[in-house]
Amino acid sequence: MALFLSLLLILLFPSANADWPPSPGYWPSYKFRPMSFHKGFKNLWGPSHQSVNHNALTIWLDKTSGSGFKSVRPFRSGYFSASIKVQPGYTAGVITAFYLSNNEAHPGFHDEVDIEFLGTTFGKPYTLQTNVYVRGSGDGKIIGREMKFHLWFDPTQDFHHYAILWTPKEIIFLVDDVPIRRYPRKSPATFPLRPMWVYGSIWDASSWATEDGKYKADYKYQPFVAKYTNFKASGCSAYAPAWCHPVSASPFRSGGLTRQQRRAMRWVQRYHMVYNYCRDPKRNHALTPECRS
Repeated sequence: MALFLSLLLILLFPSANADWPPSPGYWPSYKFRPMSFHKGFKNLWGPSHQSVNHNALTIWLDKTSGSGFKSVRPFRSGYFSASIKVQPGYTAGVITAFYLSNNEAHPGFHDEVDIEFLGTTFGKPYTLQTNVYVRGSGDGKIIGREMKFHLWFDPTQDFHHYAILWTPKEIIFLVDDVPIRRYPRKSPATFPLRPMWVYGSIWDASSWATEDGKYKADYKYQPFVAKYTNFKASGCSAYAPAWCHPVSASPFRSGGLTRQQRRAMRWVQRYHMVYNYCRDPKRNHALTPECRS
């Protein structure tokens, strides 16, 4: 009887040492069809450092250039995702990104929602950084809203699915359909509402990417390669009629997360979050009022 109760408790209340998140119980990525790269995206820069084979995109960085791509349409809300595999070994200073932005439409005053892999050194895990910019100045005064994670798997070993769900009410970041962060709209001043495009890139950010710039990109390890596939971009384009309804990351048409999804997100934030801007005593939280509410 005692053994039965112990097993039941383990099933109902997973150990704090569990190395995999609880099931979210809902998998939004299955709601949306994948698209070929050329149907939804185009090269933005570094065309010689980009190749497409069977709908899988490879981009790379070396001493001469990196590479980037961009969606052919802007969106005002939607679900945006890709399966990504990053390079093992020494990748310090290198950023592999999948993000939303309107920096070309609003230079110096843009919005941005980021998923970024921050390169690392031998024996240390990648850091996955999520970030939200709202009307950033682009002159060194951008207010970042970073939350960083060490994932519960090695992102260099296989493709995993990374997604951004953006609606007029919330932004949800997901990894393999597990929500890792929800950023609700608390005021127009702290939430991006202007149309954005979907981007991806690999580039040298040695000044800050790895341990605040302590470790730089070392080109004796070039090329630094990132692979993307299973692209999805579904929602209301900037040209859609006003009645276009935002998509959801949960079974609820109104958005939000289920209790089971929230439980999975709490697990990730408890065991795998390594930085939260709202808890950083060095930050001026007068600039981030959403942290106080």
